Amino acid sequence: MRYLIPHPDAVADLADLDVALHDGSQPVPDNLEDVEFFAVPYGVIDPRLCEPIARMPRLAVVQTVTAGYDHVLPFLRPGLILANGRGVHDAATAELAVALTLAARRGLPDFVRAGDEGRWTTGWSTGLADARVLIVGYGSIGAAIERRLAGFEVEISRVARKARPGVRPVSDVAELLPQADVVILATPLTSETEGLVDKDFLARMPDGALLVNVSRGRVVDTAALLAELEAGRLHAALDVTDPEPLPADHPLWSAPNVLISPHVGGLTAALAPRARRLLVNQVRRYATGKPLTNVVIGP
Repeated sequence: MRYLIPHPDAVADLADLDVALHDGSQPVPDNLEDVEFFAVPYGVIDPRLCEPIARMPRLAVVQTVTAGYDHVLPFLRPGLILANGRGVHDAATAELAVALTLAARRGLPDFVRAGDEGRWTTGWSTGLADARVLIVGYGSIGAAIERRLAGFEVEISRVARKARPGVRPVSDVAELLPQADVVILATPLTSETEGLVDKDFLARMPDGALLVNVSRGRVVDTAALLAELEAGRLHAALDVTDPEPLPADHPLWSAPNVLISPHVGGLTAALAPRARRLLVNQVRRYATGKPLTNVVIGP
């Protein structure tokens, strides 16, 4: 067994190779000594999915089907190549980012709550047209978000770790925040981005602005965000939180102006075919000695 991957259709596509299935729903195979390519089963918050790495002495490549890879880093050892799932979640996560933005800007949570009580409640909302949107983390997901916002008549600014044409460096974010009606976080969690959205970051956002987080919960200082929400100054739409899962008694649940979804950014029918294509392509590349795509650590 040289390849251990979590997608049954991809295993079928690779039937000519020594490939085995492990999707996290069954015990890890006993004999891991010959595994050279390990694709971590889908699941961000359960570290047990990465524990088999320590029992793979010949391992060369760790592949994730998630765009974020912070959950894998504690299990890596020197010399391993780490590749992520860039592209697998672009469509689904971008959809949710736009859905959360629209729902929050149009006040849909208030209408749903009123409907649960049989109340016909009308009123004005800010809407999305003419809003100034700042995308923090302009990788493949950030670009997918922009494509889906193209028809909403918004003005978009972009920041990423490194500047490039049309994209400013994240070091410029403080200058851009006061002009942003909506800030969408799509950045990976790294030592540079953990706690990026702190008290000072939030204070620079204008009154009534919306923070949308489809990245990782620890990018945001939860206490600082709670203070702004409870003061009624900012709005938030969060697919990820810190802590996560969010405990039932956590004050974020009852804070005003907040919409929370339970980390479902990638969970649509778009996931499976994209994960299948990525895994088959990567295993074929490794088997034939071609350079891997999406490498984030290693040569």
